[in-house]
Amino acid sequence: MANSAKEDLEAQNNQKPLDRVVSHRNFTIKNQKSLERVVSQRAFQMSNSYPCQLCVLGFLCGVCITTVFLAAVTSFGTLEFGSLSISTFPAGPLSSNFGSRVGDVAQKVSTLDVEKKVYSEKNSELTIDERVSFMYSSWSTFLNKSIEDLELLNSNGLGLPNPPNPKAPHLENCKLNAEVNQQLDKRMENELLPPWTIWKGTLQNYLLSSAEEQLRNYNYRPIPGASYPPWITGSDEENYPLTRKVQSDIWFRQHPSNCSDPSVKFLVADWERLPGFGIGAQFAGMCGLLAIAINERRVLVTNYYNRADHDGCRGSSRSSWSCYFFPETSQECRDRAFQLMKEKKAWEKGMITTKENYTSKDIWTGRIPRVWGYPWSYMQPTTEINGSLVSHHRKMDRRWWRAQAIRYLMRFKSEYTCNLLNVARHAAFGLEAAKLVLSSRSENYSTSTFVSDGHRADIEDFVWSNHKPWMPRPLLSMHVRMGDKACEMKVVEFEEYMRLAHRIRNRFPHLNSIWLSTEMQEVVDKSRSYPHWKFYYTNVTRQVGNMTMATYEASLGRQISTNYPLVNFLMAAESDFFIGALGSTWCFLIDGMRNTGGKVMAGYLSVNKDRFW
Repeated sequence: MANSAKEDLEAQNNQKPLDRVVSHRNFTIKNQKSLERVVSQRAFQMSNSYPCQLCVLGFLCGVCITTVFLAAVTSFGTLEFGSLSISTFPAGPLSSNFGSRVGDVAQKVSTLDVEKKVYSEKNSELTIDERVSFMYSSWSTFLNKSIEDLELLNSNGLGLPNPPNPKAPHLENCKLNAEVNQQLDKRMENELLPPWTIWKGTLQNYLLSSAEEQLRNYNYRPIPGASYPPWITGSDEENYPLTRKVQSDIWFRQHPSNCSDPSVKFLVADWERLPGFGIGAQFAGMCGLLAIAINERRVLVTNYYNRADHDGCRGSSRSSWSCYFFPETSQECRDRAFQLMKEKKAWEKGMITTKENYTSKDIWTGRIPRVWGYPWSYMQPTTEINGSLVSHHRKMDRRWWRAQAIRYLMRFKSEYTCNLLNVARHAAFGLEAAKLVLSSRSENYSTSTFVSDGHRADIEDFVWSNHKPWMPRPLLSMHVRMGDKACEMKVVEFEEYMRLAHRIRNRFPHLNSIWLSTEMQEVVDKSRSYPHWKFYYTNVTRQVGNMTMATYEASLGRQISTNYPLVNFLMAAESDFFIGALGSTWCFLIDGMRNTGGKVMAGYLSVNKDRFW
């Protein structure tokens, strides 16, 4: 055996190098095949074990969930609500320009997955992590379903899907708000007064025991003139003089306890629709007709509103002011007025009149109601033009009255308008709201708004729900009016508006957000030259060059040309500061809404004055 081993060793040493390599390779291959057989047998044994099967199943599920999640988080940003489209435009760290084409919110959402379009004006340092993306998407889904299922009742009876947790601070429960406001906009069962001083907002829906309910009703003794309307914010000093009393008196004049009483007279009027009349002129005209109705002790009943004659306004609200805001009077009075219009004797007795009974002068420059004396004579000088406060001008009375009239006509938003604002706020502030909510949550404390048995906490539903939706504060609203307005007022370039904005920021250095409304594309383009401001604006087609407002609105269509200005109007009324041009009727009316909405002391910086002052 020793000789044999020696011979084998000599034979190997005598092999050629190539033969030795081939031999070594054959040996290696044999070893690899043996190893593969062993591994295969071992893998087969392991695959039949339960823990292995569970791990494989978990791995495959994880792959599927990750794929679905990545597809979801890359598909948000542009909301499609019928003809509504809102895009986001980040301009830098925490700086974004958001736009919207505000259209038919009541229509079914065209896509449930929200697509995202991001256009960076400079290198963005704002990183949207997965948690923010997921929260934003869940809020978008809730918003979509609340609009899609607008008329369906769910288990909580609110006509909305169960709200997400955590709650979206920038969204309103439009269905619930409309129901609450309907209760506040009618008289109580005793037909004396509306329930303005019992509870605020949804607190009136809080269920008391039968004994507590009886005690409350027994002790409650409404005093005429002592209750103030719930749509007015702030004290008398924070609004135009006598605002709370005037709003209360207008409501009672417009809501007689018995509309069929022969002493109740009516003024029925269509909204102005002559060519060239913009939406601001229509509002101003109806303010004049309300003044006539008060002077003649009539109930104003508005009829055909051409701007609501589109598919977004459905049912009885089509072609009606009630599509956007609560009606100016009760349904009983409306029915009574239209009945009297068919009776010849009612016309002969003067129980009914229409807009055609009055001249243009009566409507546009007629007598302002003197029922409340001359409150405009002691209005606070809070408007600045060219560096000086305006303490007096020739149209103080008209400025005060139009503010009261437009505030009353817009006292409560309809569910449709509320949804328009929800969509606009979500597109503009949704990501910021998600970051804010997540940054305020602590792992050491429970963040659920639910208590035992899965019920929401009462304070969440009945107290905190009355707060206004969140917006980044402070917020400056700026309406830049140019174009064909040059024939009526002095047109000022965008740079002058921004100069005034910097003046405000010098006093309030934490101000850096601007809600920009304008019909001119060049203004939007110029806003990109101010990287230290955050601009929010609707993504609607704007004018390029000169064209009349009527031509521009016709190019947008009736629905878009009505919805997006109203969103801008109401956002301006809720903003902390406002810069505009008092030579514009639109800015004039925005100023009126702010001065009857608790914002007198915020002031008003105007680039020009009204041409009639």
